[in-house]
Amino acid sequence: MSARPLPTPTPVPLDRRLADAVSARVGAARFNLWFAGHARFVSLGSEIVVVARNESCRDWLEHTFGEAVRAAATEVCGRPTPVRWVVDAEALASTESAEPGPTPVEHKLDAPPTALPTAATRTKKKAGKSPPVAAPASPPTPPQPEPPPARPIPATKPAPPAPPSRSQLDLFGDPVQPAKPKAKRPDPEAEAFAAPPASQRTGRRWKSLADFVPGPCNRVAYASALSVVEEPGQGGNPLVLHGPVGTGKTHLLEGIFGGLKRRGEKPCYVTAEEFTTRFVQASRLGKMSAFRRQFRECSALLLDNLNFLATKRATQEEFLHTFDALVADGRQVVVTTDCHPRLADELMPELADRLLGGAVWSLLPPDPETRLEILRKKSTGGHPTIPDGVLKSIASSLRGNVRELEGAINSVRHYARVTGRPVDQGVVREALGDLLRHAVRVVTVADVDAAVCGVLRLPAGTLQSKARSWAVSHPRMVAIYLCRKHTAATYGEISKHFGAKTHSTAVASEKKVRAWLDKDQSVAIGDQNWRVKELIDRIERELQR
Repeated sequence: MSARPLPTPTPVPLDRRLADAVSARVGAARFNLWFAGHARFVSLGSEIVVVARNESCRDWLEHTFGEAVRAAATEVCGRPTPVRWVVDAEALASTESAEPGPTPVEHKLDAPPTALPTAATRTKKKAGKSPPVAAPASPPTPPQPEPPPARPIPATKPAPPAPPSRSQLDLFGDPVQPAKPKAKRPDPEAEAFAAPPASQRTGRRWKSLADFVPGPCNRVAYASALSVVEEPGQGGNPLVLHGPVGTGKTHLLEGIFGGLKRRGEKPCYVTAEEFTTRFVQASRLGKMSAFRRQFRECSALLLDNLNFLATKRATQEEFLHTFDALVADGRQVVVTTDCHPRLADELMPELADRLLGGAVWSLLPPDPETRLEILRKKSTGGHPTIPDGVLKSIASSLRGNVRELEGAINSVRHYARVTGRPVDQGVVREALGDLLRHAVRVVTVADVDAAVCGVLRLPAGTLQSKARSWAVSHPRMVAIYLCRKHTAATYGEISKHFGAKTHSTAVASEKKVRAWLDKDQSVAIGDQNWRVKELIDRIERELQR
């Protein structure tokens, strides 16, 4: 049985072997990046020709990979073989889709040497002196079938688009694709800074001056707020409203804002906390000019809770400059704080001094008559109705601020609705039992002694000493006056606590302090002068804590 002949292996074309040899030397990744689709190897027997797409591609490949291509040609051909670099974009494009066999590239490169560009030719071409090149002889073409009749060509053709400039082409002469702009990530701090201040937001329920209940404890402050709405910047500027919590400072500030808005003004209402937050964000984002425009282009600046700026030196300085700019332009500034500016040790002296240059009015906790009027106003229009006698008993029992009174009304109504009973004294005692139990606070002589020492920063026991200096005698007289005002202690009990032999000392001290208050005098305590009214207000706030 005869053996079957083995199939003859198909020889690998020389240009393919040359491409594999170049790829092995420069690396597959670099070969695919710079040669695939941009250059082709053609063997003409005595030399190897590298066909590139354009001049830029040819110059780059020859300069970068010339040594590797020559070494690969020597390895594949078995002898040193010259390598030529030419440009023919049409021939290169036709070889990518042509069938195996003689390619148009080979036909073109079989032309006489004079038809191919050489190094000398390229040099002369760059200098502007290109010699005439002989046209290669074209091979005979077989007869072609008659083409179909062509469509009529319009008389005018649109002008071809202008070729891109060299700066718009890549290494191989292709147009450069423009880079897509990167989407900016949202900055939460910038978004928070761009948000409008509280005065420009909608949906908030602003309180009105018509709903405010004036009384002996707040009548002057209420009248000042009305004058600001009627003639902003013409009266006391700035207007400073101070007092403990729940006395109506924010109510007056919101009422001023609403009144100015109805007059067509552009006021800016902001809390000290929001002012500080926006100042810090503007400093961090480099937007101080936008921050200053927000608060210096308004018709009036209303700042709530100024004491929040305590210990914040940089924010106080910025508010000071904003304050000066507004007041110098005749625009109104209204601030609220928990104490008199002179008693605010944490504020800058320059800021406290400017606040004292305007109108400074205090708001005190409501007295019994004002408490009754507040309860009547809060209970109007609600269900179930609360009799006036019940309101009088609540006003006499509760001695807190306005929020406490409003909470008492809400608690009584809710309890009456839940139990289904009409509002009477029994319902009030059941609904407000815990509140009434804790509302009655008994102030003792010792409490007054501790409050005076705490405000004036005196050591405990100083008021019981035998010293007669003003640093001790003046605080002791103020303490005796407050004991008579806030406690049920007799003159003898008060004198005994402060180390006096007879009660006449306590009587004389009380008369002395009353005279100071009537004449609005100041007293020296240590190295500081105190207005008696301001000192007593501060001690009374300390007793209410």
